This record gives sequence, structure tokens and C-alpha cells, in this order.
Amino acid sequence: MAKKLIIVESPAKTKTLKGFLGSDYQIEASMGHVRDLPEKKLSIDIANDFAPTYVIIPERKDVVAKLIAAAKNASEVYLASDPDREGEAISWHLQEALGLVNPRRIQFNEITKTAVQAALKNYRTIDMDRVNAQQARRELDRIVGYKISPILAKKVQPRLSAGRVQSVAVRLIADREREILAFKPVEYWSITASLTPDLVKNKFDAALIQRDAKKLEISNQAATDQILSDLKGAAYTVKSVKRTEKRRNPAAPFITSTLQQEASRKLGFNAKTTMRVAQQLYEGVDVPGEGHVGLITYMRTDSTRIADEAQAAARHLITETYGAKYAATLGKQYKKGGAAQDAHEAIRPTDVNRLPDRISQLLNRDQERLYKLIWQRFVASQMAPAVFDVVTVDIAAVNYTFRATGSTMKFDGFLRVYTEGRDDVNKVEDEDKQPLPPLTEAQILKLLALTPKQHFTEPPPRFTEATLVKALEEKGIGRPSTYASIIATIQDRQYVELAEKKFRPTALGLTVNDLLVKHFPSIMDITFTAGMESQLDGVAEGKEDWVQMMRRWYDPFAESVKKAGTEMESLKVPPREAGQDCPTCGKPMVIRSSRYGEFVSCSDYPKCKTIVRPEAEESEGECPKCGKPMQARAGRFGKFIACTDYPECKTTKQISAVKVDVPCPKCGGEVVQKRSKKGATFFGCGNYPKCDFVAWGKPVGRSCPRCESILVENTFRGGRIAGIKCHNAECDYKEAAPPKAKESDEAEVVEFVSERELAAA
Repeated sequence: MAKKLIIVESPAKTKTLKGFLGSDYQIEASMGHVRDLPEKKLSIDIANDFAPTYVIIPERKDVVAKLIAAAKNASEVYLASDPDREGEAISWHLQEALGLVNPRRIQFNEITKTAVQAALKNYRTIDMDRVNAQQARRELDRIVGYKISPILAKKVQPRLSAGRVQSVAVRLIADREREILAFKPVEYWSITASLTPDLVKNKFDAALIQRDAKKLEISNQAATDQILSDLKGAAYTVKSVKRTEKRRNPAAPFITSTLQQEASRKLGFNAKTTMRVAQQLYEGVDVPGEGHVGLITYMRTDSTRIADEAQAAARHLITETYGAKYAATLGKQYKKGGAAQDAHEAIRPTDVNRLPDRISQLLNRDQERLYKLIWQRFVASQMAPAVFDVVTVDIAAVNYTFRATGSTMKFDGFLRVYTEGRDDVNKVEDEDKQPLPPLTEAQILKLLALTPKQHFTEPPPRFTEATLVKALEEKGIGRPSTYASIIATIQDRQYVELAEKKFRPTALGLTVNDLLVKHFPSIMDITFTAGMESQLDGVAEGKEDWVQMMRRWYDPFAESVKKAGTEMESLKVPPREAGQDCPTCGKPMVIRSSRYGEFVSCSDYPKCKTIVRPEAEESEGECPKCGKPMQARAGRFGKFIACTDYPECKTTKQISAVKVDVPCPKCGGEVVQKRSKKGATFFGCGNYPKCDFVAWGKPVGRSCPRCESILVENTFRGGRIAGIKCHNAECDYKEAAPPKAKESDEAEVVEFVSERELAAA
């Protein structure tokens, strides 16, 4: 009897589903997208309703052949790609590539037996509105990247890129930096009275807030001195005591953006790490007695909605563990954001009874910490508010008023489980303040000290990963599932840098930003970019025709491209004389600039390709072989340190290694990417020589299912991933290349055009 075929995206899911469904089903993985726009060409027929030309992704040819054979022998084909627009598009591409007729589209928000079996009963056809929304986004970003990037490469320097969303993210950082540079601090003063009703041990502080019942702002020392003079010998009397009960409600369960923000604040994860680890938790682990199960629901979501059965399970756990008073009176549902698609639930544990401590031994350190964060946030979201008694005391001293606020926790509520992180750690809410001693109206207080303090207003803070994600979300720029790739891209392109965990624009980033703002104002306009997201939402909901949307956008954009090609000023540094002749042909040598720095070459290039090594930088110690100075140089593979007696002495060493966000399988340290003397990339433990782990392929953070060694990437010569293989030379286990990152549209805008297209630009 023919089996039913289910096609998922990730091979990690196949193991889980096989455990649920048994021998009647064949589970195969597409490894993400199987078709895409080819890399070397625009492949969009703009004149013909933006018709795209798709090709099978080279790395997926074997996968597609295997799926075609499986589909021919199947009684039914179920397409179970992820439950978002990207997943819907993957299902459509599978239908087209495999020649399927009426495949059954299923989706599940969590990889559990109940959810999967329910999905199989409630299959549907592919939603072409969602497919068209993804297709429109893909084309928008391809067109922006392919039309603008060649202009930047021609006018500024080679291999620059622009993108519909990434460039706006750079603008946020650049604009903030200019705000900081233009900021002029303003002086102001505060005066604090240290008071006590009786003994020193009951002292408390009160801030000066009013004079003659009007708000008081102290701008300089002269005004401060006058106030101190006025208060000399004054009596301090309690003017009023106000008691209020304040409730602090729990935060909503995580969505993609808030998970990225909180993981940054509390765990120090960047957005890329957060999404990688969350993907692992979603795909699942082996749990004794249960098999391979997913631990969390789908992690790409902008909805705070929670299923009724999950709420009931949380309420039961809270009642049993902490008592009935800790459970929310009614099942809590949270207000969704204005732009939320609400396609599926918030991020939560698939089973709230899998307590973090009980499964910690099944997870690595990053998985354990992120799972615990998700579990705590979800449980807290279904708990009762915390309650505080807040006391506000006004104190009179002649015609001045001081104010002190104190708080006492009356009921800890959800704080028993979880406290949300803050971006401004210096801000103290009223309910977080220390309690005041018992005070009554008309009570006389003793002044212990009157302390003036000078302050200056501060500029707005630079963006951290958490605050940048928050700003992108608030302004409607991109979608939460794209934030990780956006942040990674603008760093990879060296438009911004992360210093002390805060983003700063580089000189290159400021230059490119200014050119794009000047010549492509609509693309760089924040409200315009957010408006495009709303239009894409309209396409997904069937309210907007995607071709008409593209046409409205493209015609004015094409005019901007045409004008920028001729009007954008060239910022390329022209070659300048080097003051020496070419040792090969005798013609003058010139100093040129490249992405690796300046170098000296023959002015008759390309006929004469003579290049001499650049002038070295500052001393870097002595050569361990010959004793002559070592100096920093820039080369094809980045900066390195070399002996000044080159070529007689060829001693070199690497300046630094690049962390690759994977733990060492041998000692748990950090794996770093290095280069050999011949420029080949390899991976080793950052604790070398204490740990001697080394691999030519990048570890992927998983163990081989056959021999328990580690799995590493197997790459083509150009660096493109060919597949996954076992690090153990005696084991022949292999996997196909992993799927591309979800919502890859934002990464596509930085694709580099071919040399021929660049020359034509």
C-alpha cells in the first residue's frame, strides 16, 4: 500500500513526525526553499507584470529529484512547511517544482502529536494571497538591491550594497549618531533633603519639587545657592501623606521581537543567536518517555494570542505550584499590535509541565537558558498582578515643598516567577522604591543633610540590539522574522559597528546613508518603508493586487534610479602619484585605494599588473625568528602581522580570530574562525593551546546521529554550503545543505551583481 508523503522544511522535524505518525507516512525534508530567483540576473520581467523567472536552487537539485520520486509513489502529498508567508511560498514552489496536483497544505504551530494529527484532518489548498505577498516582498528587495547597489559600487567603492529595509535600519543608527554629536548639554541642579522622624536609622531622602506651590526647575549654581540660603534654619514638617495601591501587570507572552529584545537584555544573545537557538527548541529534542518532541511553539510570530488549552494547563500548574491566588482570575489574552498578522500563537512551551529544571540535562547551555526564559515569561503572563502599597509624602520647609516616595510589596503575584528586563536600568518606578518610615501629617522631621547636585542633560542613547529591534518594530520597518538578518547584514557590510554593545555608524555607513537619503528619499523614508509593509499585509489578506502595488511603487523608483546614475556625486578616491617608477615597465607607479586599504601599482594597469606591498603600520613587537620589527599590514584576508624583513623573512601571524557562535564540542569554549598561512579557512577552539580542537568545516552545533561525533559544514570552493557531514573521517554520514534563513528577502538585497552588470552600470 502506498504511503502518504509529508514534506517539511527541516530534517530535524522528520524524526519528530516519524515518531508521531508511524509507518503509514513517509516524511521528507525540502531543506527550505527549492526554487528562487537566480543569483546572477534580475530575473524579473518588469514590463510583463513583474513576472519572475524561478530556477531550482543548485544545492537543492538532488533534494528535488528525491521528492519527485517520493511524490510519484505516494497516495497523498501533504505540504507541511512553516506556518508563515515564507512557508506558504515554499509550499507553492514545491507544488510547482514537483508538478503536484492538488497537494494538501497543512500547518501546525507546535510539533506535538495532537497538533500534527489535527493539522492532517484540517488540510487546505495553498493560499495564493500569502504566496503573492511573499513574492512581492522578494521582488521589491531584489529590484532595490540590483538597481541601487551597482550605482554605489561605481560612485563610492566596489561591493557596496543597498536594501529596502537594511538601508533604513542604517539610517536610524546614523540619525541617532548625528543627534548625539549635535547635542548640547543643559545644566540643571537638584537638591535632596535627608530627613528622619526620630533616629538616624529611619532616615529617608526627599527631593525638592516646588516653590510657592509651583514646579521648580533649578538651572545654575547661583539659583541653587539662593535656595540653600532660603532654607537655612527652616523647619521640615509633613504636609501630606497619600497612600495608594498600585498593581503591576505581567508582560504579554513573547512574540519574535520581544523574545529577541529580552534575550539580548538578560542572556546577552544577539538576534541571530536567539533565532538559531529558538529554532532548535521548536524542532525539538529527545525526551525520555516521549520521544523526539518540539519544546516551544513556532518562534516567528507577531501575535500574543494563547490557545485555550495552553491557558488551562498554565492555570492548573500555577494553582498547584503557587496557590490559587497566584492564578489570573480569567484566562489572560493580550492586545495585539496594530500591524500584527495574528497568524498563530505567541511563543510558549508546547507543554508547560516540562519544567526547565526537569529537562535542563537534555539541553545545551544556550537552549536551557532560552527555554527557561520562554517558560517563565509564559507562566508569568497567566498569573495575577503584583500589588504594592505606595506612600507619597510631601514635606513643607518655608515656601518650598519636598517629596519622598516609598513602596511596600503587598502581594508578589507574577513576580514570584519572572521580572521583565529594562533598557533603562537607571530608571526607578515608584513601586520599586524602598519603604518609608511611618509618617503622619504635621509631624516634625529632623534635617540631617541638604545636598545640592549639579547635572547635565544627556543625549539620546545609542541603539543596543534590544532597542534597535524595538525601534524597528515600533516604526513598522520590516518584520520581526527579518530583524536578525537585517542586523547581521549591516554589520557584515561594515555600515555599522558594535562597540560596548552599542551601534555606531562607520564612516562608510554615514557616506552611503547620505547618498541614499539624497538620491532615493522615498526608499530611505521611514514612514514609506512602514507603509510598504502595510501594503504587503493587504496583499496577504486579499485586499490588494500585488502587481498593481508593484507598479505604483516601481515607476517613481525607476525615475530615481535613472537620475541617480547621472547626478550622484562620485566619492571614489582617484589614483595619486607614488613618486616611483614601475620596476617592470618603467612607467609611473600610483597609489590606489581598495577595500583592503591603499596599495601601490603600475599606472599602466591592466597592461602591467605590477603591485608593490603597502607601507607598513605601527610596530607590533619583534619577529620571533629574526628579531626584526613586526608590523601590521592589510591583505586579501584582512589585517595580519608580518616581519618587516619580508621577503627574506616570511614570518606572519593572525591579529585576531572571528567567533562563529558555536560552542567547542571538546571543552565547551568558543569556536573561532581562522585562516592558515595560505589563506584557507579553518575552525579551532579559542582556548588553544589548552584545547586542540580543529576542523576544516564549521561546526553546526549538532552531533552525528550515527557515531556521536560532531557535524560540520561541507562547502564548495567559493564558500557556498554544499551540505553537512560528520567530522569523523571514518563515518560517512551526510546531510543536504541546510535551508536558507527564513524571510531571506532582506539578505537578498545585498546580493552583488556580476562584473559585467557592474561595468554596464
